[in-house]
Amino acid sequence: MAAPSKRLERLLISGALLLLLWLPLPIGSNRDWSMGLLVLLCCILGAGWALNAWRRNRDMGPTLRPALPMLGLLLLSQVWVLVQWLTGMTVDAAATFQYLMLGIAYSLLFLLVVDLFRTRKRLSLLLAVLVISGTFQAFFGVVMTLSGVEDLLVGAKTHYLGDATGTFVNRNHFAGYLELTLAAGVGLLLALRDERPFRWVNVLEMLLGPKGRLRLALVLMTIALVMSHSRMGNGAFFTSLLLVGGTFLLTDKTHRLRNGLILASLLVIDVLIVSQYFGLDKLVDRIASTQLQAVVVDGQTIQAANELRGTVYEQALPLAKEHWLTGHGAGTFEVLFGKYAGPEITLHFDHAHNDYLQFIIEYGLLGSLPLLIFVLLGLYHAQRAMWRGESTYRAGVGFGASLGIVALLIHSLVDFNLQIPANAATYVVICAIGVIANNHYRERRARDRG
Repeated sequence: MAAPSKRLERLLISGALLLLLWLPLPIGSNRDWSMGLLVLLCCILGAGWALNAWRRNRDMGPTLRPALPMLGLLLLSQVWVLVQWLTGMTVDAAATFQYLMLGIAYSLLFLLVVDLFRTRKRLSLLLAVLVISGTFQAFFGVVMTLSGVEDLLVGAKTHYLGDATGTFVNRNHFAGYLELTLAAGVGLLLALRDERPFRWVNVLEMLLGPKGRLRLALVLMTIALVMSHSRMGNGAFFTSLLLVGGTFLLTDKTHRLRNGLILASLLVIDVLIVSQYFGLDKLVDRIASTQLQAVVVDGQTIQAANELRGTVYEQALPLAKEHWLTGHGAGTFEVLFGKYAGPEITLHFDHAHNDYLQFIIEYGLLGSLPLLIFVLLGLYHAQRAMWRGESTYRAGVGFGASLGIVALLIHSLVDFNLQIPANAATYVVICAIGVIANNHYRERRARDRG
C-alpha cells in the first residue's frame, strides 16, 4: 500500500497547487459556476485525502495536530450557517446555502494544506506557487494597463479602466490578492537567508544571484500593487510591513542588519524608486484628495461607490444591531441592504465594503467569532515561528504569514476581500502556512516515516 499511497499523496499535492493557481483566473472565482467548481474540486481533493489517510493509517502529523482547533473553529462557523439555513433564519436561503458550500470548501482546503505541506520542501513549493500566481497576476495586470488593451481572461474589462486589476474585476480585490502573494514571497525570501556572518557582498548576491528572480517577482508585484491605485490595498500592505517588520527586527538580534536591509530594500527600491515610474504619483493624489469623485451612469452624474462607503456603513449599522447575535443569514447583505438604503445611495451595493460589518450582519456574533479566533490563532502560530530565532527558515515563513494576515485584517476595514472566493481561500492558506511555519519538519524525517 505504501507506493500507491505515496502516488496518491503526490497527486493530491499537485491538485492543491493547481487549484491555488486557478482560483484567481476566472475573475477571482467570483461567479456562480467558478464557485461551484471550487467546491467540487475541494470535495474531490478532500475525499482523496481521506482515502489516503485511511490507506496509510498514519497518525496525525506535527502540523495537523496543532491545526485541529483552527479547523474546529472553521467548521463551527459552517455549522452555524447550516442552522441558519435549516431553521429558516435566513432571508435568502439560496445565498446562505452557497456560502455554506464555500465555507466547507475553505475548511477542506485548510485541512489539505496543513497536512500535505508538512515538510520544509513542500512548504517552500507552496510558497513558490503562490509567488508564481501573484507574479502572473501582476504581469498580466501591468501589461493590460500599459498596453491599453484593458481585457480580462474571461471577457472584456468594463470597470477600473486605467487601473491594474489582473484577472479581477475590482482593483481592491486585485490589491488584496497581491498583499497575500507578496507576503508569501517576502516570507520565502527571508526564509532562504544565508546564515553566515553578514557581508556586504551578500546583498549583491541577493539582488543578482539565484534569489534575484524571487526579488524581481517581488518588484513586479509591488509595481502592480501601486498601479492598482488601491488606497487601502497599498496602505494596508505597507502598514503591515512596518508593523510586522519592526517586530521582526526586534526579535532577531543576530541577523538584524541583514533583515533590516532586506526590508528596507522593499520600501526604498520598490516604492520610492521603481514604483515612481508606474503610477505612485496618481496613488498619492488619490490618498491625499478628499473631494468626492463622480461617475456618469445613464447620463446621470452620481457619486462613486468608494466615496459612498461611509454612508453605506451608517445605513447598514441598524442591520447589524437588529440581529447582532444570530445574524440575518450568510450571503444576505445584498437582499437586505436594498430595503434599508436611502435615496442618496444611487448605486447597487451587494457587499458592505467592510468585512467585519458584513460578517456581523450575516453571520451574527455566533458565526463571526469563530472565524475571527481562527485568524488570530493563525497569526499566533505565525508569530511563534517568527520569534524562534534558532531557525531562520521558520522565522522567515512566520514573518510572511504574519505579514499577509495583518495586511488583510487592515484592508478588510474598508473592502470585502473575504467575500471573493479566490482571496478568501488564499487567506485560509496563509493562515495554514502560519501553523506549518512553526510545526513542519525536514525531509529526512519524512523519509524515515516512509
